Amino acid sequence: MSTHPPSRYGITRDELAEALADQPRYRLDQVWDGWYGQLRPTSDLTTLPKALRSRLDDLLPTALAPVTRSVSDDGDTTKFLWRLHDGATVETVLMLYPDRATVCVSTQAGCAMACGFCATGQAGFERHLHVGEIVEQVIVAAQLAAVATTPRRVSNIVFMGMGEPLANYDNTWSAVERLNGDVGISARHLTVSTVGIVPGIRRLALEALPVNLAVSLHAANDDLRNELVPINRRYPLAVLAEACRDYLAVKNRRLSFEWAMIDGVNDRDSDAAELAAYARALRAHVNLIPLNPTPGYPTVGSSPQRVRAFRDRLVDAGVNATIRANRGTEIDAACGQLSTRHGDALSASPVVLAPTRPVSLTD
Repeated sequence: MSTHPPSRYGITRDELAEALADQPRYRLDQVWDGWYGQLRPTSDLTTLPKALRSRLDDLLPTALAPVTRSVSDDGDTTKFLWRLHDGATVETVLMLYPDRATVCVSTQAGCAMACGFCATGQAGFERHLHVGEIVEQVIVAAQLAAVATTPRRVSNIVFMGMGEPLANYDNTWSAVERLNGDVGISARHLTVSTVGIVPGIRRLALEALPVNLAVSLHAANDDLRNELVPINRRYPLAVLAEACRDYLAVKNRRLSFEWAMIDGVNDRDSDAAELAAYARALRAHVNLIPLNPTPGYPTVGSSPQRVRAFRDRLVDAGVNATIRANRGTEIDAACGQLSTRHGDALSASPVVLAPTRPVSLTD
């Protein structure tokens, strides 16, 4: 095992088998299915002897300690702030839709990419998240979705929370495999986001699972992107486009570009023309994201009218473009905002989030 404290969703099946070496072999299946198939906490696995449940809870505790939870006015968006074993904090967002639920997970505590309009980027980098810390975000969010007023099944996972997933490649990919193979989420419903880490994109192309790729683009000329997304100085747009093109050739999955709409910065007609040319060449879908206000960044998001006009220009230029619903502004739902604005909540009492019945994430 690695040096970080063992956790319930960080242990591998083989490691669990070692921990249960003194038990009948069928216990391994009961525990693994309870955690990943039924999404139950160990204490609810009543097919296990009480002494074994207690032992597992002691040996393999959960990795995420709830600090605070914010719910949007309409109840459809919930943001969690978690404290990890070393005091680092990360965020997860659960988004409910009429027929499904999506979970946006973090892969790092903080972020080293230094995108100036991002609250996480402003906070700096603390550390990579371990596999269990990533997977557990999905499990707990799915448990909550299953006991909502109208129960939902989590079917979509987006690695778009705090941190750069491809900078924490090994742990991120292990989490992808765990969510696909053990939880049962289809690869076509798993989306890995990146600001443009080209070596990571090329590694992703070699993996067996054809997950979706989303690139946080935000500018389609190098001068502006160097300013907004500093990693562009290392992997400029032409190099990024080549990696994306090769990924598409291998995986035949849809590529999407994320574009945070910043008033007077990247929402001009010239920006739309540059984006249209770049996206068309890669047959990419564009998600326009009205920018949530972020402390420390001097500009504001584009007006709704400007966002719609920008979208219309892209569509007229032959690009498939949509406006992402701006969820959770009132609950600090942009990455890093809840941690930034609720730093005093780190001493708050834990919140009980576990459900009382099994749930399913199978596609």
